[in-house]
Order: sequence, then structure tokens, then C-alpha cells
Amino acid sequence: MLEIYTESLANYKRLMTREVRVGDLLIGNGHPIRIQTMTTTDTMDTAATVAQTIRCIEAGAELVRITAPSKKEAENLRAIKDELRSKGYNTPLVADIHYTPNAAEIAARIVEKVRVNPGNYIDKKKFDFIEYTDEQYAAEVDRIRERFTPLVRICKEHGTAMRIGTNHGSLSDRIMSRYGDTPMGMVESAMEFLRIARGEDYHQIILSMKSSNPQVMVHAYRLLVRQMDEEFGECYPLHLGVTEAGDGEDGRVKSAIGIGTLLEDGIGDTIRVSLTEEPELEIPVCKDIVHKYPPSDRLKGADENSFRPTRSLPYDPFSYKRRETIPIGNVGGSNVPVVVAWHLDKDGQIAREDLRPHGYTYNAATDKWHISDGAADYIYTGDSVPEFALPGTLQVLCEYECWQKLNDKSKCHPIYKIHEYMNNLVSIGPMHFLSVSITYENEDFEPLLDLLEKDQSLILVLSAGCKNSMKPMRRFIAMLMERGIKCPVIVNEESLSKSTEGQLIDYAISCGGLLLDGMTDGIMVHSANRSNDDIVVENSSSNGNSLGKFQNDVAFSILQATRTRISKTEYISCPSCGRTLFDLQDTTAKIRAATNHLKGVKIAIMGCIVNGPGEMADADFGYVGSGPGKITLYKNKEVVKRNVPDATAVEELINLLKDNGAWIDRTDN
Repeated sequence: MLEIYTESLANYKRLMTREVRVGDLLIGNGHPIRIQTMTTTDTMDTAATVAQTIRCIEAGAELVRITAPSKKEAENLRAIKDELRSKGYNTPLVADIHYTPNAAEIAARIVEKVRVNPGNYIDKKKFDFIEYTDEQYAAEVDRIRERFTPLVRICKEHGTAMRIGTNHGSLSDRIMSRYGDTPMGMVESAMEFLRIARGEDYHQIILSMKSSNPQVMVHAYRLLVRQMDEEFGECYPLHLGVTEAGDGEDGRVKSAIGIGTLLEDGIGDTIRVSLTEEPELEIPVCKDIVHKYPPSDRLKGADENSFRPTRSLPYDPFSYKRRETIPIGNVGGSNVPVVVAWHLDKDGQIAREDLRPHGYTYNAATDKWHISDGAADYIYTGDSVPEFALPGTLQVLCEYECWQKLNDKSKCHPIYKIHEYMNNLVSIGPMHFLSVSITYENEDFEPLLDLLEKDQSLILVLSAGCKNSMKPMRRFIAMLMERGIKCPVIVNEESLSKSTEGQLIDYAISCGGLLLDGMTDGIMVHSANRSNDDIVVENSSSNGNSLGKFQNDVAFSILQATRTRISKTEYISCPSCGRTLFDLQDTTAKIRAATNHLKGVKIAIMGCIVNGPGEMADADFGYVGSGPGKITLYKNKEVVKRNVPDATAVEELINLLKDNGAWIDRTDN
């Protein structure tokens, strides 16, 4: 049993952090969760940067970050700030610094906040492994202190805030040599800089632990909270974000999982969703996430309903381990998490064509089914079942009364209501499902747990009767673990949102957070509108306009983002900034179009060398801007080809994939 890292795990309560002032904006200490973004223009283009900053502010950004890779860009921040102020925009500006302490010291005298990356601000990243003695390691820390302290003193003198922003992919060789490529290495990288700042009695600090992998990101933030509490007895505000999340549906899902899981923990004071899109398009996604945690009733942690407090956990929140369960059919045990599609028709008639949104396409001429990599494993059909032969991999869940009447039950399974199950009104089959909705008001779960403890063929379908459902479901699954109950659990998330993007956020947070903690064996997502009528699905990369297809695609995107079930190509794509050396959005679209059939391959698309070999450390192949119109191609962390003209670089990337056995020819569906 592990001590908890934040007291909000049973009931929602924001982690109380130090208050930091950024211009006129207050962050931490229970203030509302702030929303921010970053410009993508050339910082030397004052007019373009000002115009884009204004678009971001008018979209709702409360802070705007601008890259300052060298002294000249840092100096031009003055012109940008003056122009914005002359137009009546007083939103705080943040200078983004990599590698260049001189630029940071200039920017700190101009803008309200500077961001430094401890992995490349003073330390070096050459992918070298060096065995440091304790004395050598301490000497390196002293060197960092000597070079970092001037910036701290400038910030203190000018009232400038600072973000110490660790990135998973840019940990220095020194940190990597001692801690490895780990969340704890990320924490220590930031803590070294934080200790130096505290030594100067400077506390206007915000920290971040970003990674393109939501699992690594979540573990790092949790470890950081624990470390600050143990070492200082207090916590500094935290900026949340999944770096290089990508674009479209996948980028939104990945960001919502990482950010939302931590916000459910009560962790997080400001957020940025990093999308490979125009920066103002990040703001609505931020708003949808933050909307789930309104300050009016959540600011100080009061909740109208509550679970009993917990002081320890039956699982490790700092590393991934899947909950041990009994395998029942293809659910639980070592099976990959399953997807259950929701399909209820008003007329009760289910046709073969109705399965298309869920990954099954029927060819009448050949009487065969095409089954996609993103095909649901089960379909919930309520009070009716298909009357035709199902495709080989698909099974059906239906209500108990409907199931009882079936002559052929071989591919159909009953899903019981809790009163049917608790009152022994059902005949137990070899594989059956129980629908349980957790509410705060009735916490007497012991009779149910007693039954679950004895039932070795039950799969639990778990939902929660509240707006923020992840926390009560997590607490209930923790109760199962405490009792040693090993029935598989499928999470049933019903979104109340009226927009598809809002639904996407709900699904990603509730299901994604539980998957990151290894607590679920499958997911089912659907909307409060219980019909399956077609609607126009906006802002989605899904083909077609079916709500069912949208939900099916999102379910598989959630599994992909949590690395629990791989069904498609993964793209690690930076959101672009003033350092970007090619048209990132256009190039990402071209690479995606050419490679999106390569299941399980991870491709990084990085705009410049700053976010290049480090941030793509988790990728199989990399496409990195190395100069104007020039691309460097990587396999893992190794350079394969330098200075490739961007006009032919996508073709060269495909050749690289072929040379390394990662390419397969596309087949027609």
C-alpha cells in the first residue's frame, strides 16, 4: 500500500500551490486554471506575431508564449509587447528559451515570464553516456548554479515569473547517465533548477513535466508533487501539457488524457494543448477541458457528494502495472483492452450496413466481411440482436430478457441490471456482464462486493452517475483491488456534452485516466442521446459523418494514446513555433496521407533541431527540420540522412521505412 501523493484522490480538491504573479494574472493558490498557447510566427516578424497573438487572446488565451531562440528575437519582444499594449492588449507574454542564457536574460527584462528548459539551457544533450562520480556530478551542478543564478536575480529584480519546463525528450546527458530516460530523471532535472532559485529566495516559479507519452507525463507530475512536498513542504504551480501531441482527433485525445488525468487528481494550475494547428485552435480544446473543473464549486475542494477519505493506494501511481484480472473470453487477463460499441436503433432492426461505423463492412457480392484494425470487439444492442450471421470477431451484448429468448446464444451475452443480479433473478451463464452505476449517495457496496468475490465468470461494466466520472470509478476499482476481486472491468462512459469535441474530451479523460493507471480491461463510449442517428461530426479526422463511427474511432484513439492497444500509425508532431523550418501542418498532412496504414509505427515530425532528436526519442523514425528547406531523417536517435531537400523529403522518408522493413503496401478495403 502506498501513501497518496495528493489528498484529492477520494474527492475532488485542487492541490494548493504557491501563488505566482505573471503580470496582472495570478496562478496557483486555488485561482482558476489558466489557459495559454504559443505563437507559430517568426518572432522577427513583429506584425505577424502581434496579429497572431491578438487572435489567440480574443479566442481566450490568458498567456501567450513566443519563441526567443537568440538575442535578436529576445530583443524584438520589446517591439511586440509595445505594439500589443498600444492596441489595448495587456495579456502577459512568455519568452520561450532553449540553449541561450543571454536571450533569457534579455527577455526577462521585457516580458512577464520566461520559460527555460533545464535539459538544454545550460546542460548538454549529445546522446553521450558518461559515468559521473558524485564529485563530478556535484561539480556540474555547481556549474549550472553559476550560469543560472544571473537569470534568477534578473527575474527577481524585475518581478518576472519563470517556468522551469522539463521535456522528456531533452533530458541532458548528465541526467540520463544517472537516472535514465525516466520520469524521476525529469523531476530531478527541474528540482536542480528549483533548488537554485529557492537558494536566491526567488519563488515566482511554475514547473512543467512534458512528454509526448501521456503515461510518462502523468507519472512525472505525480512524482514532482511528491518530491516538492517531501523536500519543501509546499508545491509550486504546475503547467500541464502533452508535448508534440499532433493534430486532429489524435492530438486532442492525447492531450485530454494527459491533462485531464492530472486535473482529476487535483493537480494543475495552467494548461496548454499543443496541436499541430493554428494556435488559436488550441484554445477551444483547453476550454472544454477546464470546463469540467469550474472554480465556482470546485475551487476550494468542496463537493456536494463524497467518498470516504483514503490515505493509501492499492496500486502504484508512479509506474504502470495493469490490474490483475481473471481472463473471461477475450476480456481481462493478458488480453488487450476491448472496445464495446453502442448501437441502439429506434425501430429495433439491425442491418449489416449498421456495423460499418464500428469497423465491419459487408460485401454482398462475395458474402464476406472486411474487418478493419479499428473494429469493435462487442456491440451493445439493448433489447434486440442482429438476425444475420455476425462477422467472426464480433460478439453482442444485450439485455437479459432479450438474451433469454434467443435460440442461438453462442455469440450473444447477457448484461444484467444490478437489481436482477443482486436479487438472484437471473440464470448465470458461462460469460456474463453486469452493469453497475456508481453514485456518491449510496456507498454501501459491501453486499455487491461479496457477490463479485464469488463470481468467476462476471465482467463488470462500470459507469458513474456524475459529471466527472473518472474519480468515483477509480475509487470503486481500488475497492475491488483492496478486496482481491479480480473480475475484469469495462468502463462505460456516457457523455452529457452536446458537441462532439466535448464528447471527445469526456471520453478521453474518464477512460484514458483509468487506462493509464492499468485499471480497466475495455471501454464503451456513447452520448446521452441514446439513438444512433447520423449527425455531422465536426473537427474530427473520422471519415464519414456517423456518430457511431466517431465514437468508435475515439475509443481506439484513446487506447492508442495510452499505449494499451495499438491499431494505427502514431505521429509525434510538434505544434510549430517561430523556429519551425518548413510548413509543419502541410508536411504532417502529407506524411500522414502516405503512412497512415502502417500499424504500430511511430513517426516524429519536428519543425526544428530544438525539438528534434530529443523530443522524438520515443519515435521509430524522425523527420526533423535542420535548416531552411532542409530535412534530417532519423531512425530512432541515429541520423540516417542529412540536408535532404524538403521537396523530396517525404519520398526519402518512405524509402527509409522500406529499407528498415517498416513499410507495407497499402491494400484496398
